[in-house]
Amino acid sequence: MPPARAGGRIPHLRMDTLVASIFLGIIGSGYFMYGKKAHSPMPLVCGVLLCVFPYFIESFAWTLVIGAALMAAPFAITL
Repeated sequence: MPPARAGGRIPHLRMDTLVASIFLGIIGSGYFMYGKKAHSPMPLVCGVLLCVFPYFIESFAWTLVIGAALMAAPFAITL
């Protein structure tokens, strides 16, 4: 018997969303390491967000859109 979750809802994890989350997490780790080494806050923050946000988004399309925006942000926004 599967364990009960809050609200009785067990989220379905699709393979495409899982692969995208792993891919974005790897890229986010790279952004984080670069931002930490270069003492640059924008890649550091984007790296953390790339690693964390897939846990809260279930839609594959939104995962790609948000991931692309976070990957482009350090190049478009300079602090």
